[in-house]
Amino acid sequence: MKKLKYTLLLSAIVMAIFQGCKNDLNEKTFSDLSAQTYKYTDAYSAMAITYANLRGLFSHTTYYALQETSSDELVMPANPSGWDDAGIYKRVHLHTWNSENPQMINMWQTLYSGVINANRIIDQLEKGTIPVSAGTTKESLVAEMKAVRAFYYWLICDNFGNAPLIITTSTELPETATRQQIYEFLVKDLNDAIPNLSEDNNKLMYGRFNKWGAKTLLANIYLNAEVYTGTAKWQECITQCNDVIASGKYSLEGTYKNIFKTDNEASPEIIFSVPFDENQGKGFFVEMFSWHGALKDKVNMQATPWGSGSIQGVPQFIDTYDAGDKRLADSWLMGPQFKADGVTPILGSYDKNGQQLNFVNKLPDGLFTSETEGYRMNKFEVKNGALSDLSNDFPFFRYAQVLMMKAECLVRTGGSAEAAQIVTQVRARDFTDASKATVTAAQLEGNSRYKYGYVQNYLVTDPGNQAAVKYGGMLDQLGYEFVWEAHRRRDDIRFGVFTTKSWLSHKPNGDYRLVFPLPQPALNSNPKLKQNTGY
Repeated sequence: MKKLKYTLLLSAIVMAIFQGCKNDLNEKTFSDLSAQTYKYTDAYSAMAITYANLRGLFSHTTYYALQETSSDELVMPANPSGWDDAGIYKRVHLHTWNSENPQMINMWQTLYSGVINANRIIDQLEKGTIPVSAGTTKESLVAEMKAVRAFYYWLICDNFGNAPLIITTSTELPETATRQQIYEFLVKDLNDAIPNLSEDNNKLMYGRFNKWGAKTLLANIYLNAEVYTGTAKWQECITQCNDVIASGKYSLEGTYKNIFKTDNEASPEIIFSVPFDENQGKGFFVEMFSWHGALKDKVNMQATPWGSGSIQGVPQFIDTYDAGDKRLADSWLMGPQFKADGVTPILGSYDKNGQQLNFVNKLPDGLFTSETEGYRMNKFEVKNGALSDLSNDFPFFRYAQVLMMKAECLVRTGGSAEAAQIVTQVRARDFTDASKATVTAAQLEGNSRYKYGYVQNYLVTDPGNQAAVKYGGMLDQLGYEFVWEAHRRRDDIRFGVFTTKSWLSHKPNGDYRLVFPLPQPALNSNPKLKQNTGY
């Protein structure tokens, strides 16, 4: 966002319950202000920290990259410019991560920081410490903070499974709750909160949870309920999606690229976003770890991307696109590269030194590549003169996702004909020839186009598990629409691919990899926590 809607507060993030017991260090007082004595002028400024904290999820060493590069969609190989970093990225691709991988540690800290802040704000609202802003009620503000907390807990449940469930401001060391317990808490808390949430979709509610954002969150939880609990909730997901659709508050963006441009806050498709600003709300810099450094001249960037970049597409995934699907070029940077004048070639700096950069859809494996191999990120606009941090707001929930969730649930419950109509509706904007956008029920129910297998020296040398992916056509459609949006790990798990198939240098490495390990620093500081099975 160019103008942040919230007042950003500096706040000490209380992480002692995870990273330290009652310490015996001498306390140093730097300020007389504390969470108990600070006098808030309005609720919105107090609540802002719970949203601002979300910006910590989007780097190359936390949630965002982890969701994509652990999947069959993106990979972060080393190359002649570096990008090995003691193997932290390749372990994600190979599914050999452990409890000390920084990605899991950073994700854990950010998610629980959000939970702790939400608990504190809820407590202060209920006690009257935080004044209620004009035009709203304490009940609606508490409901909003419960929705934010549920959002954090959904990501905790999804990524870690069994984890602490903290819903008070107590500093007692928490025990590990089961995934089932976290799921049940999420469903109850959201259903209790939703009636008190605002139904408005306006500037005041932008980047905040209104009723429709909370229902989209609940739909996501129901969509993955079978993974979380063993019991499917397809119809419950459809009900939530239908409510969002019937609200009439959102619609598909006419042009796919507009959802991801720098000034995207007015998109009718965005239901819940994480606002970013290159100066005041930093944290989104995907081009810095995907683009080659020489690409700064492509749009006259003021920053230089790192080395020759790393995060890029898995060729086996890119090969599945339909001919004529504009999302291919709209999502991927490919082919010969030119400076901002559109004429002067951009040259390589490492193994292709002095040669024009020409990104090709070929990788020898998922571990080490040339500086020009692999398609790069082209989904989020990098504006002319961009700094390292982008101002594009991240569309975490958007209307197309609501439609596609409904379509998937219909496919799984015998409604594939209606699902095909919905998927065709979403695809229509991406094809010049409208007839090419049409998909059929049989296609959605059929196998994926993905040619799974282990790759060595550009060739599949071990096909591995070649069993048909049930509803694989639906999985393909989710991939085309939501690549680069941190969906793929969750989708791969739901469709039974994540721990059964091979791609690039990845081979199946155990079903316990369906969740990540609790980080070692958390375990070291809290003897009540129990590590996930297998780690």
